[in-house]
Amino acid sequence: MMYHLFAMTLAFIIDRLVGDPPHWPHPVRWIGSFIAFLEKRLNQGTQKKQKGVWMLLAVLLVTGGISFLLISLSYFIHPLVGVVVEAIIISTTIACRSLKEAGVSVYEPLQAGDLSEARVKLSYIVGRDTDHLEEADITRGAIETVAENTSDGVTAPLFWALLFGGVGAMMYRAINTCDSMVGYQNDRYGQFGWASAKLDDVVNWFPARLTSFLMLWSFPESDYSKKQVWSIVRRDAKKHPSPNSGWCEAAVAAQLGIELGGLNTYKGRVSHRAKMGEPLKQKKAADILLANTIMQRSSLLFLLTLWIGGLLYELARSWGESGSFI
Repeated sequence: MMYHLFAMTLAFIIDRLVGDPPHWPHPVRWIGSFIAFLEKRLNQGTQKKQKGVWMLLAVLLVTGGISFLLISLSYFIHPLVGVVVEAIIISTTIACRSLKEAGVSVYEPLQAGDLSEARVKLSYIVGRDTDHLEEADITRGAIETVAENTSDGVTAPLFWALLFGGVGAMMYRAINTCDSMVGYQNDRYGQFGWASAKLDDVVNWFPARLTSFLMLWSFPESDYSKKQVWSIVRRDAKKHPSPNSGWCEAAVAAQLGIELGGLNTYKGRVSHRAKMGEPLKQKKAADILLANTIMQRSSLLFLLTLWIGGLLYELARSWGESGSFI
């Protein structure tokens, strides 16, 4: 586990320094292409739910198998080589820097009063229609994206990296990518994407809740006490259609004293999202930067928590092997 701790810490640093340059090769793009290839051939005819299960298993087998071979070979060469290669692999599964940049890309034109450009930038990171949005809803969309993806894009892959190293992080990202591509409740994907959506809910369950809890300590500038924030989170998280996404969104809303959720449209179809948080103040562009601050601080706290957990595990294991707990 110590190697995993070193690798995921180095991965976190790599992501903060380099991020995901758009023209660099990226495993998640390859996974996405493989999913699209399988979906095109399997998502037809009858037994779509079973075919969706087979697609998910195939993606996990290929992703996990390739990751395992690369990492095993690297550690066989030398432990230091193994840690570096594993760190590079894990770094491709986390997106702390990309999330920050996405938020800033919406904030800058919004702060300059260029709503048209802000709508365009927001459209790159959300699925909702943005061409009619005003400042408050543009701000809300950016904050919701940063909040939700704090778990999906940063802390959850770190959690699985602690348990299973780079293989665990890559398999988590494969599950998450399957869900983002086929895990929709509509005519095309309702049956085929069922397994991907359910497994994504399972692997995100604990990281989302731990991340939300750590957000209590990530923004001491909040007008609410930690007890008040947690009360709002517990009240509002379950309102979200996702069993996991609401936890981080509710935490950010409570910390900032704003209200998230409300009316969205998707290709012209209206969707009413339950509201979370308390509207102590009007949403403004600067709140996007505050959401980024919460995301970055809670991600670092999550990493530190994993270190504490990992070290305690190693200490308990060494005591157990020595046969003494004194």
